[in-house]
Amino acid sequence: MKYLARTTDGRPLLGDDDGFVPLSSAVPAASSVRDALSHAASGTLPDVDDVPADRIDRQHVRFGPPLERFGKLWGIGLNYAEHAGDLDEQRPDEPASFLKPSSALTGPGGPITLPPTDQTDGVTAEAELAVLIGRECRDVGEDAVDDVIAGYLPVIDMTAEDILQRNPRFLTRAKSFDSFLVVGPTIAVPDEPPALEDVTVRTIVNETVAAENEVRNMLFPPREIVSFHSRVMTLQPGDLFSTGTPGAEPIEPGDHVRATVETIGAVDAPVVR
Repeated sequence: MKYLARTTDGRPLLGDDDGFVPLSSAVPAASSVRDALSHAASGTLPDVDDVPADRIDRQHVRFGPPLERFGKLWGIGLNYAEHAGDLDEQRPDEPASFLKPSSALTGPGGPITLPPTDQTDGVTAEAELAVLIGRECRDVGEDAVDDVIAGYLPVIDMTAEDILQRNPRFLTRAKSFDSFLVVGPTIAVPDEPPALEDVTVRTIVNETVAAENEVRNMLFPPREIVSFHSRVMTLQPGDLFSTGTPGAEPIEPGDHVRATVETIGAVDAPVVR
């Protein structure tokens, strides 16, 4: 597994489990992580062992968001049958997708800032596996999706459930407050197309696992999600798909939320108001 990342001061990095090197030392033409997404999608990122630079230990890196600017931020609702049942929702026949604004995104460590209680007093946090697009594409078949995916990362998605319960047409507002999408510190770039079925996604609040499930139990797996939406619109490097949560957990100021995606990574953030 390789990783693409950025420091808090914007320096792009390439890494593996043993540490990180400056991205420019590995891909001289890449001045940003975005410049390397096509290499990640095509499998042409070099091995860190072959890069003429000293590794920096992960513990000594302060990570910011892995991209300075993401593209379209897609979310997929009700993508685990068990979660849909918990919400008394009917199992969808097609991906129940929505878009979030770029202003909702914040980097690893957050914080997750809850809106004033007169706007919402019922926010939940949801761990999700996210898929990052690395190459512009349209009408991609499921068998070709791996050629356009740059990598994967953990995210924490938030929902103002009380707003949503008043009217399902309020979904955009319920999902769009500032800091309502926390992205992980690194983009995981597998050396081979990954078998995601056994990957477990966990929502953890205050060190307690609130919900967990395996990707195999998604109604619409990640490759199908990308293929489906590529028939709706052109997908571009930096577009992100949050593929749904195994379960949501109410959060309050003082809580600490963690999303873990097995083999991919983890991200956490404190909750404040």
